[in-house]
Amino acid sequence: MLIAIDHGNKQVKTVHGNAIVSGVQKSKTRPYGRDILKYGGSYYTLSAQRIPYQKDKTTDERFFILSLFAIAEESEPQGAYTSGLMPIDLAIGLPPAHFGAQNKAFVRYFKRKEPIYFSYRDKLYSILICNVQCYPQAFAAAAMILGELATVPRALILDVGGFTADYLLLKNGRADLSTCDSLENGVILLYNRIRSKASSDLDFLLEETDVDAILLQGQGSSYGEEVAALVEYQTQEFVNDMLGALRERQLDLRTGRVIFVGGGACLLRRQIETSGKVAHPVFVEDVNANAKGFEYLYRCTVTGE
Repeated sequence: MLIAIDHGNKQVKTVHGNAIVSGVQKSKTRPYGRDILKYGGSYYTLSAQRIPYQKDKTTDERFFILSLFAIAEESEPQGAYTSGLMPIDLAIGLPPAHFGAQNKAFVRYFKRKEPIYFSYRDKLYSILICNVQCYPQAFAAAAMILGELATVPRALILDVGGFTADYLLLKNGRADLSTCDSLENGVILLYNRIRSKASSDLDFLLEETDVDAILLQGQGSSYGEEVAALVEYQTQEFVNDMLGALRERQLDLRTGRVIFVGGGACLLRRQIETSGKVAHPVFVEDVNANAKGFEYLYRCTVTGE
């Protein structure tokens, strides 16, 4: 069974499953609830409180545990669950800026010589991770639409994630890997900026979900005019800074197409469109685009499908 997982700092995504917050709680005693994973003598539940940003996700077991949740959830829509040993191939990814330095360690983090036994929702799983392949984010998201861009002289893919905004330049549908990198302009930084300003200027405590509600769902009136205005202003400034950072890297956003992918791009869509800095923005609203790209690249490069 091939499972592709996008280990975002904000969310973990697979091809078929719903995105889950990158947060997990560990307990030595069984907590209340149904969505409980047991592994290595400990119990784990998903948490709305995401893991603080880690440049290196291999420093502890939390992203491995999140992957077990993802494997269990993904095995259902694939119809691949069996009570016996399940061989697993993993397709994963890293931001382009971290790829060269962390690729081998990230692969080793997931690969195990022995079977892994765990239970989820009281169902027993026995898996053996046989092969792990890692790909650059943004490049993976672009892989799914390269055919559509074959006649476009210049297109920039911008994947706005939790902590990084990864970009890749395409020329007539071909990836220019010399122009592929990451900016530390992900939406987690925006959340932190807004929460700090709301606390210091308005004595108002905001959660990340509050920011999402104001920006995505138009619920600013529920928080008051001052709070909504602060969130909108800080978000526009954040977007302007991010687009300005791209311009400093000699990437002209007013020529060719700029294709925005990732949950962060969906969150910032209004501000991107009204910034006046992007002539032809195109939004891919599928937050699973990277995971689907990892799967596609695995099938192309490993299995030859």
